[in-house]
Amino acid sequence: MLKKILIGVSIAAIAGVFGYGILNSNDKASESASAETSPSSAPTSLAECEKSTAVSHTPMTVSQPKNVLSVLPKTMTLETNCGEIEIELNQNAPITLTNLSTLANANYFNASLCHRLTTEGLFVLQCGDPTATGGGSPTGWSGYQDENLPDSINNNYPAGTVAMANSGPGTNGSQFFLVFKDTTLGANYTIWGRITEGLELINRIAEVGAYQAQGDQAVYSGDGTPLQTVEIISARAQ
Repeated sequence: MLKKILIGVSIAAIAGVFGYGILNSNDKASESASAETSPSSAPTSLAECEKSTAVSHTPMTVSQPKNVLSVLPKTMTLETNCGEIEIELNQNAPITLTNLSTLANANYFNASLCHRLTTEGLFVLQCGDPTATGGGSPTGWSGYQDENLPDSINNNYPAGTVAMANSGPGTNGSQFFLVFKDTTLGANYTIWGRITEGLELINRIAEVGAYQAQGDQAVYSGDGTPLQTVEIISARAQ
């Protein structure tokens, strides 16, 4: 169930765009949140986060790589309005790293919004879609194959994991998710990195929570748009 936000704030006043598309229909966050109302003092932002002016936009055109890079990048840095997130890249996902580093270094992710946050059942922040709808993908790209999939066990996506979001086998594009607490999922999502800096930041963003729209008002939800707007100002793989 949803928790009403008792702050007198309309959807328009909460910066951000509502959208979905994480994982697939078989992996959904729980909707068992308590129905009790939240106090009016509940924060809706973090002091360390700068105001974002980013908006949803049409993905830029980037040519899809035809060959795997001979030398794969080792790290990816996401500079966000809330601070830096450093990711150690997993060399067991060469196709994914080739595609994502090509996008990052072409500025594809710049000024894009992380559009989904789940805090019940699944513990992930999803980013990588310039349209901020959950349906965006690099223009003209074909989906690429899954790789480096985990075993089908509990907590197979532990805290700090960075993995691809998709809508089925071989549909990878630009969307990915950052796991901030141990999470169990179907073994369907390519693991391509591990957060080495910024995990606590994502946990603080998660504590602020997510919302869904009810008319022109917003309600707390375990699965929705982050209340604290998160913008990827720039991304760089090296």
